[in-house]
Amino acid sequence: MNDEGQRKVRKGITIGVIACALMLVGFLGSYAYFITNIGNNKNQEVTVETGTMALVFSDGNNGFNKELDFGESAEKTFTIENTGSREGVVSISWMNLLNTYLEGSVTYTFLESDTEDGEYTEIVSNKNVPKTTVAEDKVLASGITIPAGIKKYYKLVIQLNYTDFDQTEDFQAKLETQFKMTEGILKDPTLTPAEKTLAKLGKTIKEGKPNFAEPATTDETSDGLYTMEDDYGTSYYYRGAVEDNYVKFAGFYWRIIRVNGDGSLRIMYDGTSAYVNGTNSTNRLALKDVEWNMDFDDAKYLGYMYSPENGPSTNKEEAQTNETNSVIKTEVENWYKTNIAEKGYDDYVSDSIFCNDRTTPGKEETGWSYDTALGYGSIYTAYGASARLGVNSSGPNYNNPVPKFKCENKNDAFTKEDVEKGNGKLEEKIGLITADEIVAAGSGKFSTANSNYYLYKGNMYWSLSPDRIDFEGYAQVYVNIFVVTATGQLSLDNVAYNYHAVGAAPVISLSAEYVSTMSGEGTTTSPYEVK
Repeated sequence: MNDEGQRKVRKGITIGVIACALMLVGFLGSYAYFITNIGNNKNQEVTVETGTMALVFSDGNNGFNKELDFGESAEKTFTIENTGSREGVVSISWMNLLNTYLEGSVTYTFLESDTEDGEYTEIVSNKNVPKTTVAEDKVLASGITIPAGIKKYYKLVIQLNYTDFDQTEDFQAKLETQFKMTEGILKDPTLTPAEKTLAKLGKTIKEGKPNFAEPATTDETSDGLYTMEDDYGTSYYYRGAVEDNYVKFAGFYWRIIRVNGDGSLRIMYDGTSAYVNGTNSTNRLALKDVEWNMDFDDAKYLGYMYSPENGPSTNKEEAQTNETNSVIKTEVENWYKTNIAEKGYDDYVSDSIFCNDRTTPGKEETGWSYDTALGYGSIYTAYGASARLGVNSSGPNYNNPVPKFKCENKNDAFTKEDVEKGNGKLEEKIGLITADEIVAAGSGKFSTANSNYYLYKGNMYWSLSPDRIDFEGYAQVYVNIFVVTATGQLSLDNVAYNYHAVGAAPVISLSAEYVSTMSGEGTTTSPYEVK
């Protein structure tokens, strides 16, 4: 903005401030509440088998009201003391927040110190105060660790900013709020790595199972994540129109699919910007138009890797020999080398299983009367995901999909260096989402459109899961892989003879150690990240 423009903005602000009330920041009450499942109290104690976590939260200076002019700031202090014998993890929230200021006009910084007069370290830096039209609760800072027997000191600085945009609307705006401490999670040394990651995300466990046949059009895991066993233990997964599963890593935005059983975080590429659910953009794909494989006349081409032998495969073992890279594997791993490994981020990525499930359960489970379960050559064969997810209306799972996260065969469990649980055949620690994960995330049963859940991108992209080798009309062989279509439905496309431009949104797993250092709220404006 030039000098004349700046003078015009400052003049407008000055007139506005004189003409109306200044911004009033109201911090009310000397104490706020620590919320747990067992009630609300100013000083809540949680008892467990081997110790206690007793957290006392005080706003320090008994509240205050402060008028701010543009360019000025106000400070607020808090303390949190853990008088128990266990480490705890908590969040601080804006309570009954009403903020009608324009986005970017009011920002805050939240700082932590071990002593009242000591050096403060930023936990949240110059972030927008959430904009609201009605009073509601919003997360201020999450994942705050309070060791046993320790008192921590916190400082909140709120700034009313001069900006480069027209702030006329701010002259009548207001900000009112109280504070509370929430999510009193016990940091127990007996917790599994996955439970520790769950606590880091500020999430709880949701009981029961969803109806996988129905598309999830709302955030079904806002009150806790669903569970399913994977190859490492208990996994916790997001489902529906999720708005708090954004991660920023290596300069890209990703969406959390689930917490793996080993505590690593399984995330899918989602672009160079943070897109809200329902957004149609090719930028949400890392690869825009790529074949799965070069050929489509043999069952072996359903493999992420396959037999190098020329001519048709003659048995299942030969077809599933992992010696030759598929086109998609090469493309995805090259993308990883350029965008993750060569930029110095490889050490933060976990070597987790990517399952290219090539089990052949047979016609009783798949529902296909021609299914031979042989799995080689051009012989009609349907695979495990086709049976579990009810592709055929004659199959037993058509109206009752049963996704799973476990990989039945080690030969299909693609890893880079792990040869205990996996096959050690990856060149890079990256893969694709499975069809089972797509259904668990909320797509609904096969061929059901859903533009509301977080996996919708408005563009077609590959999964890692084979469906079947088919010969429609007895003239053309089709080797089908599950895809997510432009309408968000779980569907199929041929590995090479594509009718559509199919892209790829790669999947990686962030290590549990890296995740433990992340901050943020998981939203578009405050994604989880390590700064």
